[in-house]
Amino acid sequence: MQCWRGLEDIPEDWGRSVVTIGSYDGVHRGHQLIIGLAVERARELGVPSVVVTFDPHPSEVVRPGSHPPLLAPHHRRAALMAELGVDALLILPFTSEFSKLSPADFVVKVLVDKLHARTVVEGPNFRFGHKAAGDVDFLTELGRTYDYRVEVVDLYVSGEAGGGEAFSSTLARRLIAEGEVAGAAEILGRPHQVEGIVVRGAQRGRELGYPTANMETLPHSAIPADGVYAGWLHADGEVMPAAISVGTNPQFDGVDRTVEAYAIDRVGLELYGQQVAVDFLAFVRGQAKFESLEQLLEAMAGDVKRCRELIAEHDAAQA
Repeated sequence: MQCWRGLEDIPEDWGRSVVTIGSYDGVHRGHQLIIGLAVERARELGVPSVVVTFDPHPSEVVRPGSHPPLLAPHHRRAALMAELGVDALLILPFTSEFSKLSPADFVVKVLVDKLHARTVVEGPNFRFGHKAAGDVDFLTELGRTYDYRVEVVDLYVSGEAGGGEAFSSTLARRLIAEGEVAGAAEILGRPHQVEGIVVRGAQRGRELGYPTANMETLPHSAIPADGVYAGWLHADGEVMPAAISVGTNPQFDGVDRTVEAYAIDRVGLELYGQQVAVDFLAFVRGQAKFESLEQLLEAMAGDVKRCRELIAEHDAAQA
């Protein structure tokens, strides 16, 4: 998959293409439906498919300080889009000047002059241009002038965890913030993943017999609610069953919020300085402060046992 940063990176001889535009944070199942249709249409027409997205998130430019928690960094989104068969990803720098483009100017500068769109595929709530004044009806109207057609895809509706809402990044973020990682996985189509660099912490886990990888997470990452989770640690080229702790470590009067992962039954892992990731499978329990170290150790043993069970159940269901 080609990846372009800015309109100037698009090859000058670029021909017609099928395009879809959006933040696509998380590349959730609703996004997958839209992107999948764009890829399908491109193959039918014998032209490449292009996803257009933005960096930073538009809200951070329009309303500084309002950057939403991110479900996936751009490199992760790119990998997920490549798996869907996308031919090219255009990441547009979203600046104050760019935010002032009218919907018509956006269409001309991006879709017409650069990408030569033949078909544009969007969800029903797609908005674009200055103050989000453009919608799919206006996009369709301009298509009659500039020789492209628009297809609108209805979004999936989530299950019980989402309360019947349409699949959206906003809903996934809310569920993650509430610790409902299983519900978020239903929307994303996979467990929520958080990336970071392993840094040295207080090393209490090592002293207690449960050495953890203490992660310095990427900026704006969507971090689940404080508590213990079952999941997996991606490190050193392996995917390992893990018990994951999120919180301030109240047992030792901690202040900073951290994400730590214990690779279950693994001995001798040295991960300091490495880029790792954790997948959140299921919530186990909330953060708690225990009356004694013995009670903490008992709880930690129970956490690891429960994590083993949940991961084994998941693996059996996938077999």
